[in-house]
Amino acid sequence: MKQIVLVLFLLPLAGGAIAPARPAAAGDLLRLETSVVAMGSAYSIAVYGDDRTRMEGAVDAAFEEVHRLDEMLSNYKPESELSEVNRHASERAFAVSPELFGLLSSCLEYSRESEGAFDITVGPLMKVWGFYKGTGRLPHRAEILGALDRVGYRNVVLDSANRTVRFAKAGVELDPGGIGKGYAVDRMIDVLKQYGIRRALVSASGSSIYGMGAPPGEKGWRVQIRDPKDEHKTVAEVYLKDESMSTSGNYEKFFRAEGRIYSHIMDPRTGWPAQGVLSDSVIAPRTIDSEAWTKPLFVNGRAWAAHHLPKGFRAVFCEDKPEQTCAWLQ
Repeated sequence: MKQIVLVLFLLPLAGGAIAPARPAAAGDLLRLETSVVAMGSAYSIAVYGDDRTRMEGAVDAAFEEVHRLDEMLSNYKPESELSEVNRHASERAFAVSPELFGLLSSCLEYSRESEGAFDITVGPLMKVWGFYKGTGRLPHRAEILGALDRVGYRNVVLDSANRTVRFAKAGVELDPGGIGKGYAVDRMIDVLKQYGIRRALVSASGSSIYGMGAPPGEKGWRVQIRDPKDEHKTVAEVYLKDESMSTSGNYEKFFRAEGRIYSHIMDPRTGWPAQGVLSDSVIAPRTIDSEAWTKPLFVNGRAWAAHHLPKGFRAVFCEDKPEQTCAWLQ
């Protein structure tokens, strides 16, 4: 269910009250906050503007967009385009929409740049580790090896001339979990811009965020990066202005077994959950980039990130050491 809060801000005052059902007068700004659940995540939007009708229309359209993407990318819905690919691409070259083809092309590029640490074919591993529709389990080594045989981005063959996807072997399965939220946030921002919105914050479960413009009187949208061991503490604070931030942490989805913590962030090359990092946050121009890059940085670690993080990106690391260390990547 969508929740809407509309507040009238009288600049330069910081206080507010429930807005009247009229257009804002000159010098006034409205703040509209909304949230919905879609694509298995909670999406929220905060926008500022001077036209209530336009703001509400923009927000509604943005949420229609995320629902549309759910119909395309969900691997939980048998009728989604992605599910159709998973069913048929091992049998034949399967034609897909230009949008999905472009997204898959980007995924393969992330895989190449990350030396395989990001891999959209990680689906079989997520299943044997119990993270698909579950909270996790410790699988037998034979199960891991069996899943690994069906994982690998090089098994996805794209034909740009015919816009088709083909799997090189049976059992390959695409999983959008490592990139879907970031892509959705970017698309929602695009929709808001089409409606003339210039100040907005869009968040997907608090882990993939884009700040457009800035709130009145601020240098950007203030976002705090939580301590991975204590949700009530903050390790860093950033101001987002026309940029994104995504975070991956072992606290998001995990289980304990044999005295160890196993998180859902998988190293697709070994078949085991990544170790050594508690959380990392990446700041980048696009949310699809920041979300995609949190995974290989988490998997490969700080030293690898120092040499491979794309130019212009920033990152905060919290490493799993006796003395917890959270710091910006230098």
